[in-house]
Amino acid sequence: MPKNSKVAKRELDEDVTESVKDLLSNEDMNDNQFKKSALYVDDSQTDKDVDIEEGSDTEDERPAWNNKLQYILAQVGFSVGLGNVWRFPYLCQKNGGGAYLVPYLILLLIIGIPLFFLELAVGQRIRRGSIGVWNYISPRLGGIGFSSCIVCFFVALYYNVIIGWSLFYFSKSFQHPLPWDQCPLEKNGTQTFVVPECEKSSATTYFWYREALDISDSISESGGLNWKMTVCLFIAWFMVCLAMIKGIQSSGKVMYFSSLFPYVVLICFLVRGLLLKGSWDGIRYMFTPKLEIMLDPQVWRGAATQVFFALGLGFGGVIAFSSYNKRNNNCHFDAVLVSLINFFTSILATLVVFAVLGFKANIINEKCIARNADRILDMLKAEVISHDLIPHHVNLSEVSATDYHLMYNIIKEVKEEEFLKLGLDSCQLEDELNQAAQGTGLAFIAFTEAMTHFPASPFWSVMFFLMLVNLGLGSMFGTIEGILTPLVDTFKVRKEILTVGCCLLAFSIGLLFVQRSGNYFVTMFDDYSATLPLLIVVILENIAVAWVYGTDKFMEDLKDMLGFTPSRYYYYTWKYLSPLILIALFVASIVQLGLSPPGYYAWISEMGGEKFLTFPVWGLTLCICLIIAAVLPVPVVFVTRYFNLIDDGSNSLASVSYKKGRILKENSNLEEDDASLLHSKTPSAMPSPVVGNSIYRKQNGSPTPEADTAPNGRYGIGYLMADMPESDL
Repeated sequence: MPKNSKVAKRELDEDVTESVKDLLSNEDMNDNQFKKSALYVDDSQTDKDVDIEEGSDTEDERPAWNNKLQYILAQVGFSVGLGNVWRFPYLCQKNGGGAYLVPYLILLLIIGIPLFFLELAVGQRIRRGSIGVWNYISPRLGGIGFSSCIVCFFVALYYNVIIGWSLFYFSKSFQHPLPWDQCPLEKNGTQTFVVPECEKSSATTYFWYREALDISDSISESGGLNWKMTVCLFIAWFMVCLAMIKGIQSSGKVMYFSSLFPYVVLICFLVRGLLLKGSWDGIRYMFTPKLEIMLDPQVWRGAATQVFFALGLGFGGVIAFSSYNKRNNNCHFDAVLVSLINFFTSILATLVVFAVLGFKANIINEKCIARNADRILDMLKAEVISHDLIPHHVNLSEVSATDYHLMYNIIKEVKEEEFLKLGLDSCQLEDELNQAAQGTGLAFIAFTEAMTHFPASPFWSVMFFLMLVNLGLGSMFGTIEGILTPLVDTFKVRKEILTVGCCLLAFSIGLLFVQRSGNYFVTMFDDYSATLPLLIVVILENIAVAWVYGTDKFMEDLKDMLGFTPSRYYYYTWKYLSPLILIALFVASIVQLGLSPPGYYAWISEMGGEKFLTFPVWGLTLCICLIIAAVLPVPVVFVTRYFNLIDDGSNSLASVSYKKGRILKENSNLEEDDASLLHSKTPSAMPSPVVGNSIYRKQNGSPTPEADTAPNGRYGIGYLMADMPESDL
C-alpha cells in the first residue's frame, strides 16, 4: 500500500462475509464515505484503484497490454483469419468480381464498424469478459455471454482441426518434388499403373482425400482414428495451450509473429505471382465488375454474412481483448483501424489467390490446347476433316490460344452436325477461372496444385502452410480468449488450470474430427454450430445496448470515456439500422437453411469424385442440438432472473469473503438505477491502471434487476492470480 495513501480502517477479529448487494450499494451510493473506506485507496498522484487486504504482501492486478501495438495486433490477428484467404476471394469471384466490393463496403460501414466499435467500447469500459459485460448491461440478458462462450467452444473444436491439417501439409512440404505433385503408382505383378482413384481425379485431390484425410465414403462410416491427423491435432492444441496459459502476457508476445508473418508471406506471394505467366489474366478476371449481379439479394446476404464473421462479432474475443485496455483508450480509432486493415487484407489475399489461379488456369489451358491440337492432327491424318479448314499460318506442333480458337470456330461452323462427335474442347481460359473453389478446396487442392508448378515449389509450400497455421492461431487465440476471460472473470479458478483443462477437453472432443469421417463433421459444425447462434447473440447485444440500456446513456458514457462525443451516425446505426439489417439477415439465413437440404459432399473413392448426401436422422438431430445448445443459455438466464429463481442476497453463491476484512454499513437505496456506466467520476471511473502499478476494487456478482449496478472492478484479474471471482449468476 502506498505510504502517502490516506486509509481509514475498521478491523474485525473474525472473518466477515459481504454479499454482492452490500458491496455494490456501499460502493456507489456514497462516494465520499466509500473513498474513506478500507476497500478503496485514493492516491492523488497516480490515480490508482487499490484493493487492500490486511496481511497481503502484493496487490492483485488485472493484466494489461504492454503497448498499443500489441493490442492492435491481437485484434487484427483475431479478425484476420483463414476466411480472408479462402472465403472472401470465392465470394468476390462468385458475386460479380469487383462489383461485390460495393455491397461489402456499404455493409461494413452500416453493421461492421458500428458493431465492432460497440463491442470494443463495452469491453473496455466494464473491463470484464462477455459474461460480466452483459450481466452489467442487463442481468436478464446475461445468457448472451454464456451463449458466446458455447459458440466459441464449438468453433474452436473444428477450427483447430484445420490448423492440424495445415501442420500436416507443412510437414510434408520439406521434400522435392512435393508428394502431391504426381499420382502414385501401384504394382500388380510385373505391371505398374496409376492408382485408379487418383487417375479419375487429380494428384492434389487424391493426396487431400486419401493421403491426408484417408476419408470414408459417408459420415456414417467412422473408419476409426486417422493417427496422422490425431498427432497434428494434439500439436495444434499444445501450441494454443502454451501460448494462452499465461494469458495476454504470453499470447501478446506470440502476436508479434503470428499477426505479422502472414502479411510477409502474402506480399511475397503477390510479388512472385505477378511475375508468373497468366497472373494478370486472373486479376483482370477477378476485378471485372458484373454490375447486374449486384441486384441479386443473395449477393447482399453473402456480403453481410462475410462482414459479420470477418470481424469476429459475437464471439466474445473482441470484448475479452478490449477489457485489458485503459478505460480512456480511443476505441473508436481502434474499431475503424482494425476494420479497414481487415478489409485491405481481404483485398490483398484476393489479389494473391487470383494471380496464382490465373497462372494455374493458363497452364491447364495450354495443356488443353496441346491435347486438342493433337486430336485435330489425328483427324486430319484420318481425313475426318479437310486440310482446307486449317488456316495456312497455323503450326499444329505449337498452337497458340488464338490460333486454336480460330480453328475451333471454323471446324464448329463447317461440321455443325457432326461437331459433338469430334470431341473437341473449347479450352476457354474463363471456363477454368470460373471453377470457383473455397475453403479446403482452395487451400489444399487448387492452391497446392498451382504451387507444384512454381520454381522452388517446396519453399513456397512451406511458406504458404506456415502462413495458414499463423492465421489460424491468431484467430484461435481470440476464440479461446472469448472462453477463458469470461470464465476467469466469473468463477474462482486459476487461469493455468482452466486453460489446460479447456484444451484437454477440446482435444478429447476433437477426436471426432480426426476420424476418417471427420471432415464431414467439420462441415456440419461449420454450417450449423455458429451461424444462427452468433446472429442471435449479436442481435441481442445490439438490442441490449441500444434499447435496454439506452443509446443516449451509452453515448454519454462514450463521451466521458473517450473525451469526445462520437458521431451521431453511430446513434442512428445502433438504434435503427443495425438491428433491422441483422434481423433481416437472420430471417434470410433461416430461409436459406430451410431451402438448402441438410447434407454434405462425400468423397466416393470408386468415382474419384464428390457426391451430395443428406445427413442421416441422427445427423439431423445433432445439427438441431448444436443450435439449441448454443442459444439455450439466453432464455434460461432470462427466465431464471425474471422470476427471481436465483437470489442475489446474502445467501447468493456470489459472495466475497475477507480475512480480517472491513465491513461497510452504510444506508443505500438498492432500487435506484445507475443510469450509466460512468457515475460522474466515481472511483470506478478512474483511468485504467498501468501494469504493475494498480489494481481494481474487489467486486463480484451480477447486479439484480432492481439494482442495476455492475461489477467493473478487479475481478477479471485473470491470468496469474489464484483469487478469482465466483459466478455472476
